[in-house]
Amino acid sequence: MQDTRPKHPVPPGTCDCHMHVYDPAYPLSPTAIGAAPPGLLRDYLKVRVRLGIARSVVVQPTAYGADNSCTLAAVDAMGASARGVAMVTGDEPDGELERLSLAGIRGFRFRTFPGGVLPWENLASLAARAQEYDWFTDIEIDGRTLPEHEAAITRLPGKLVIDHIGKFLEPMPLEHPAVAALMRLVGGGRTYVKISSPYDSSRSGPPDYADLAPLVSLLVRSAPERLIWASNWPHSALAEGQRPDDAAWLDLMSEWMPEDVRRKMFVDTPAALFGF
Repeated sequence: MQDTRPKHPVPPGTCDCHMHVYDPAYPLSPTAIGAAPPGLLRDYLKVRVRLGIARSVVVQPTAYGADNSCTLAAVDAMGASARGVAMVTGDEPDGELERLSLAGIRGFRFRTFPGGVLPWENLASLAARAQEYDWFTDIEIDGRTLPEHEAAITRLPGKLVIDHIGKFLEPMPLEHPAVAALMRLVGGGRTYVKISSPYDSSRSGPPDYADLAPLVSLLVRSAPERLIWASNWPHSALAEGQRPDDAAWLDLMSEWMPEDVRRKMFVDTPAALFGF
């Protein structure tokens, strides 16, 4: 486990907008894509203190499918400083969505990669139902396919959050049609982008992920008020020796964006989006 602290302290109220909790007390879902990695809440809380983070958003991992019990328990344990993003199939009754909302859920996850449980055919109707609870749609998609899905995504109601800097799975030139599709979504005024999980797309790697800097710079210029930052702890897609230094990732934001944008991304935008 990394034990470094950020060189650049974060402002009070900083929110980690995407992290996961794994606990062997909860059974794996039949749709899980592998064994759950180490990711106990008590270990994350140590990371939170070390980084100076005040708030967290627990995102339901694929390990537990649409059984959100582990995520809800973590949100409850952190109290007012936490919110959650659920995974649902779209077949849940309204009473279940209300229960999740009352427990701190503020959005639902639409993942097109293995382990996702919400099919395309249920997405639009669920997004419409979710507006009663002021939920956003959290989209984790192969960013290279955005041009073919842009119209369907644009038709979704409410706020949208695009995961992991677009999750293009490789560095993208800014003139690429997939980047253009992302920027059109952002230009619509209700799409947020999560600055997280750079290792999904970078080839140059840590600590500076230099090949992603141009895309982040474009997002900073285009929509500084709709960026949110996240650790993606415990980096479940990576082997233990490959997991990045969370403090270094946090510090990189000081190089990628001016101080006023950092404050929006760390504090103001998450506070409004997640209802802190």
